[in-house]
Amino acid sequence: MKPPPVQQSCVVPYRLGDRGLEILLITSRNTGRWIVPKGTVEPNMTPQASAAKEALEEAGILGEPGSDSLGEYFYSKFDQVYRVVIFPFRVATELEDWDEKPFRRRIWVSADEAVSRVTETAVMAAIMQLSEYARRDGVSQ
Repeated sequence: MKPPPVQQSCVVPYRLGDRGLEILLITSRNTGRWIVPKGTVEPNMTPQASAAKEALEEAGILGEPGSDSLGEYFYSKFDQVYRVVIFPFRVATELEDWDEKPFRRRIWVSADEAVSRVTETAVMAAIMQLSEYARRDGVSQ
């Protein structure tokens, strides 16, 4: 019998700036590809709180995760299946220094640019969802 998937959560960090909706991407530690903060859901933490903790450690950002999921995806690594739930994360503060700064880069980009840089289809869809919410709220891309 296969073990249940490892529960992970991630956030799509965003802000509403002069140019409209912007998404914060970070590089992965190993490959340098553009991703969003993600990690295993910590014991005694909600998926949102756990993802916010990852956002602080991996991207040096503080803010508020949304309570509603933007979707989920599954992936396999080392013979283990992972289930990742995606949450929006409105960034309130960007720190100058953070735990993983020596290993990662971060960049603010438009939603369209973010979709073109990330490789995970469900994260692309989550960014497009955020973009649609922003449009309905009268914020241009």
